[in-house]
Amino acid sequence: MKPTLLILAAGMGSRYGGLKQIDGVGPNDEILLEYSIYDALQAGFGKIVFVIRKDIEAAFMEKIGNKIAEVAEIDFVYQEYDTPITGVDAFPAREKPWGTGHAILVAYETIKEPFAVINADDYYGVDGFRSMARFLTSDCAPEHFCMIGYVLANTLSENGFVSRGVCEVDANFKLLSVTERTKIGREADGQICYEEAGQKVALPDETYVSMNFWGFHPSIFESLRKDFVQFVQDNWEKPKAEFYIPTAVNNMMNHQGLKVSLLPSQDLWYGVTYQEDRGTVSRAFQQFIAEGRYPEQLWA
Repeated sequence: MKPTLLILAAGMGSRYGGLKQIDGVGPNDEILLEYSIYDALQAGFGKIVFVIRKDIEAAFMEKIGNKIAEVAEIDFVYQEYDTPITGVDAFPAREKPWGTGHAILVAYETIKEPFAVINADDYYGVDGFRSMARFLTSDCAPEHFCMIGYVLANTLSENGFVSRGVCEVDANFKLLSVTERTKIGREADGQICYEEAGQKVALPDETYVSMNFWGFHPSIFESLRKDFVQFVQDNWEKPKAEFYIPTAVNNMMNHQGLKVSLLPSQDLWYGVTYQEDRGTVSRAFQQFIAEGRYPEQLWA
């Protein structure tokens, strides 16, 4: 059975200032996500599942859904703050859904096979999809997941701060922890730092970070569900609290004996965190096409 690709596309992108998931960056107005899907299909993935909100469904289908349906099996699941989850009888009112862990959970009825998770607005590179496909078809198990780890220096934006999951690994690339760090950027002296409690903390350039490119066995859904039920109870009066993937994975590693392998990637990350990033990304894909990585007509 071919692995499935789950794409998190429900966020509006407040720092970017619009629905960045459907902004064109390719020569024929291809969006960033199309290149990830192309890489995934070339690597051996089968079904593509999109996590979206109902209010962007029409725009999403017009821009990409109808196109991808011609080349792959696709499905949609919907992430709203009150999407029904077994064990949660009611939800507190809030403006946004519950974060990336919740986004995975809403796909529990749709995915029955090993699957990868990516963000819709990040470009992960060809090698990452190849490594992920190999893991999901050969090594994935209820007690063994994986994550593609990127070199921090390869994941920065020239136009502002980024947030990254900073990884701790052992000598065998077993993941020990993922800690979310915010306001990461390169300082005037060349040092990469993040900000915590108003203080700058240095990080080596070669630090491995998570870009939300995970490989999971479908057994994760039940663990996520149990953790999410408790999370809603604990955060009933916190309307901005989010249930993140690393939090759930850390919990499984610490309490359920889960092994997570970090699969290193040297690929450069490209993304559109800020409006100004779009030009950089467009120029990069022009170069990729010139080098033969992608055809000029992606789906011809």
